[in-house]
Parts: sequence; C-alpha cells; structure tokens
Amino acid sequence: MNIRPLYDRVVVRRKEEEETSAGGIVLPGSAKEKPNEGEIVAVGDGKVLDNGEQRALSVKVGDTVVFGQYAGSNTIEVDGEELILMSESEIFAVVE
Repeated sequence: MNIRPLYDRVVVRRKEEEETSAGGIVLPGSAKEKPNEGEIVAVGDGKVLDNGEQRALSVKVGDTVVFGQYAGSNTIEVDGEELILMSESEIFAVVE
C-alpha cells in the first residue's frame, strides 16, 4: 500500500462487520451496523502547532482504535480495500 496521510491524519481499516446478532440471528447487509473500531494502517508526520513546531501523533501503525460513528467521513479505496481517512482528534481511544 502506498499512501501517506499528511499532518495529523491517519488511515484506518475498519473492523469487519458482525454477521450475526448477539442472539444468533443472521443479519442481512442492510441491517448491519458499521463497527466503530479499526486498525491504523498509516499515519501522518504530526500536527503543526501555532509556533511552527510539529507534534508527533499519539497513535502508531498497528494500533487498534475506537472512533465515533460519523468520524472519518472520507473513505478511500486502495488496492481494492476501503479505508477511512480521519484526523487524530476523531479517535476516542486506543485498545490495548
């Protein structure tokens, strides 16, 4: 994959959607909710501060992160895979 986000942006691969509900019912494609969790596959160099310095990001490639339902409204397709481009500020937490 040859993608490098700029500044404080990250590229996230969304976690796979659940095929069945908690009760074991198979869900059709239209009833599935998109998960709010994913793996970071690329990160930018960092946020440029008001004084011109660059602050490194708090996340790194390979981290599993949790983000909001409407975060990353920019989706891109790279090598046939749909990825989400979002700002670091749209990430709520890192799953450890």
